[in-house]
Amino acid sequence: MRERVVDAAVTLTTGVGWSQVTMARLAEVVGVSRQTVYNEIGSKPRLAEAMILRELDRFLGVVTLAFDAHPDDLVDAIRAAARAVLETSQDNKLLHAVVSATHGADTELLPLLTTHAGALLATAKAVLVERVAPYDVALTPDRLEAAVDTVVRIVLSHVMQPSGPPAATADDIAWIAGRVLRGQDVTP
Repeated sequence: MRERVVDAAVTLTTGVGWSQVTMARLAEVVGVSRQTVYNEIGSKPRLAEAMILRELDRFLGVVTLAFDAHPDDLVDAIRAAARAVLETSQDNKLLHAVVSATHGADTELLPLLTTHAGALLATAKAVLVERVAPYDVALTPDRLEAAVDTVVRIVLSHVMQPSGPPAATADDIAWIAGRVLRGQDVTP
């Protein structure tokens, strides 16, 4: 039931805008009572969070596949993961609806990807730290965490505002990551 409600919310958000999404409208689309929608989801902010976190899971799925395809080269894994995320983001209707706010002043979702992106960033970083663990990286845990944080934030920045083709951007991200990961771990 929860997936059906989230699916309907995504469809409505990309079709008519987030401001037009109400629990009553969702209930009508899904074919259940409004109370059922509230029981499954909670509030509208929780619905927004559920939509964003589900999209994050999809993006992290492509990251996992990219790392699995490059078990012996961390920089190639980062390049492939960044490219996959950037390519996936190009065709993501929900992401485009959130970022562009094409439906009037529909900007209520945008903070979930920017100023209030704590859960999103924490989840993405945790997955990346887990994926990097099997590789031989000569960095202290603190430095590795800083490197992962930087890569995640750079990729997210390019998802939000692309500056070039995914392949070229991924090459740039991999070059930066390679310099850090293969460099000397020095303390300030």
